[in-house]
Amino acid sequence: MANNSEVQTIKLTAKDYKSDQDVRWCPGCGDYSILAQVQRTLPDIIEKEKAKVVWVSGIGCSSRIPYYINTYGFHGIHGRAPAIATGVKVANPELDVWVATGDGDLLSIGGNHFIHTCRRNVDLKILLFNNRIYGLTKGQYSPTSEKGKITKTSPYGSVDYPFNPISLAIGSGATFVARAIDVNPKHLQEMIKRAGGHKGTAFLEIYQNCNIFNDGAFSLLTDKDTKDDNILYLEHGKPMVFGKDLDKGIKLDGTKPIIVDLTTGSFTKDDILVHDEFSAEPILAMILAHITDDPAFPTPIGVFRQIQKETYDGAIASQIDFVTEKRGKGDLKKALFGANTWEVN
Repeated sequence: MANNSEVQTIKLTAKDYKSDQDVRWCPGCGDYSILAQVQRTLPDIIEKEKAKVVWVSGIGCSSRIPYYINTYGFHGIHGRAPAIATGVKVANPELDVWVATGDGDLLSIGGNHFIHTCRRNVDLKILLFNNRIYGLTKGQYSPTSEKGKITKTSPYGSVDYPFNPISLAIGSGATFVARAIDVNPKHLQEMIKRAGGHKGTAFLEIYQNCNIFNDGAFSLLTDKDTKDDNILYLEHGKPMVFGKDLDKGIKLDGTKPIIVDLTTGSFTKDDILVHDEFSAEPILAMILAHITDDPAFPTPIGVFRQIQKETYDGAIASQIDFVTEKRGKGDLKKALFGANTWEVN
């Protein structure tokens, strides 16, 4: 008979995180890749039993995720996933709480909840599936659709300026901010792991192709012939070089980023801006976030910023402990039926 003190740890696999539900997305959708990378990565992140993991979603194609991952899940209402997830985390701080959401769900009706989740630094992992379109409702322009986008609700082109989710997250105080692409599985897995290991609000924007209503939205970043010249991989402590031959780099002229050619002899790698994802100040991260909007620059992917500060859920738990020690445990009956209540006959 085995000694009760000897506990065998069973290593979970991706299969353990697959539910028995049929996955119902359009064939070729980028969501399949994101789901696969999440399932492959969770066994390396979660050291607890699956009963300690919760996925929360709002409304949209991405929000089917809780059905497909074999953990606890909550399919919420439109835009409210961060608020629901905050309640889950505060009520039970031991849980690992993840949010799956889309650009319409999180940044339109859910924008206010997202901003305040970042501001509070709730210990949540938020995965934004950004396809720059409303996919579930059949192709209306979304808060991240580019200006001039022709859709069913903007037949002559959208006149809106799009949200920049990365700059919004940084400006709102998220303590981990990163970006990945659905068709780059190894890098996506790395970013999911980094987000999962962070204590605080971890925001990961994932460029995701909607091959039905917005096919090719990120083709410059995914096509073999163009991706090397249009992607800037952010790596802490390394110079920001890019291109097929790594012959171009980013340099700052004051606070203005410029692209330099390393083949002319005028510049070397020593002149190139070095990435610092742990900087206490958000200036560099914000500069990198905004070059996304300039087609002359490559699109940064990787970790923009990661810092540490007290979490909202942790602060509430500490406050409850302090008040309980000072005043004793509360009396729910007394609170409900105390002097400030009355009876109506």
